[in-house]
Amino acid sequence: MDIVSEAAADRGQDHHHIEIADATLTFRSVPIADLTPTGMQLAAAAGSKPAQQVSVLQLLSNGDLEDIRPDETVDLRHAEGRFVIVESDRSYRFTIDGQRFDWPCRVVSGGLLSKLGQVPADKGIFLEQGETADRAIDALDLVDLDAIGVESFVTRIKFWKLNVQGVILDVDTPTIGVRDAIDRAGFNPDQGWQIFLKIAGQPKRPVTLNDTIDLRTPGIEKLRLTPNEVNNGEAPWAPRRDFDLLDADHAHLARLGLRWETVEQSERRWLLIHDYPLPHGYSVTHNLLALEIPPTYPGAQIYGFYAYPPLALASGRAIDNTQMRGTIDEREFHGWSRNRGSLAWNPATDNVSTQLMLVEAALAKEVGE
Repeated sequence: MDIVSEAAADRGQDHHHIEIADATLTFRSVPIADLTPTGMQLAAAAGSKPAQQVSVLQLLSNGDLEDIRPDETVDLRHAEGRFVIVESDRSYRFTIDGQRFDWPCRVVSGGLLSKLGQVPADKGIFLEQGETADRAIDALDLVDLDAIGVESFVTRIKFWKLNVQGVILDVDTPTIGVRDAIDRAGFNPDQGWQIFLKIAGQPKRPVTLNDTIDLRTPGIEKLRLTPNEVNNGEAPWAPRRDFDLLDADHAHLARLGLRWETVEQSERRWLLIHDYPLPHGYSVTHNLLALEIPPTYPGAQIYGFYAYPPLALASGRAIDNTQMRGTIDEREFHGWSRNRGSLAWNPATDNVSTQLMLVEAALAKEVGE
């Protein structure tokens, strides 16, 4: 006696339905009048015209895709009715972890490979490339299957990389705690650090030991550690506030966690940021940074930035366009002349935080970061 699955039995009623997907593997329910349809009938049910070249693939319970010829019948009373039906005059073959697949399209995406191969979320897909390193295939990456031979894909546990003060960690989970990252990099997390997370195209932002970093965030570069300043009993520091900044500036400077003050001298207004951290490649690790704030700021733009003492590269190479000068507290600051390129200053959106993005980019560019 044949045993019929509940799903197949349901299709044996007056109204029969099958599940049909296109090349995106998005399934839709389609009615069908016959439980033993041919490949041609299945294609017609999907809306394809007889004259079109159509590839009909049945998705089996073990994940395999079986090609159904136009005149071949499928007994839906004893099989799952899930099909991939695509207009195509040929099929392309590849393997995932040794399992063979026939696919009706020349191009397949990483996301489709994950669906076809039922790849777990903690694993990545890699295209084997012979003597060269395997190519990681992300969800949105496309692979051309028309190359000579059969493309072979393998899966393995994903690793995310994080640079912690120059130590590269391979992390097998998509998130990691800041405390755990610092400990795994060989630093004592309880020593007392100012901790900054650097993401490409953004100003670095302070984080705490209790924060969690999502390594899937595009552009994550490094976790930078700066020792807290040691206080040997001197009086508390009283920052000068000769003029006020925007509320957005106050909020951003608070996030940086650095000491700052506003100073007005010789009819010039300065924002001073103490112990500003520098990328690796300079002769010092920190510096006193100054931004000249125009009297009509933010209507007028902040231009370039100033540093004391003058910045120098560890390589000894000269830094161009640092001829501007400014005197603050009887110390001569050297100014970097840097413009904003095609992104003109916008008083509605630009402020100290966006100028510091330019500063960071200029500093990093000189040392190849």
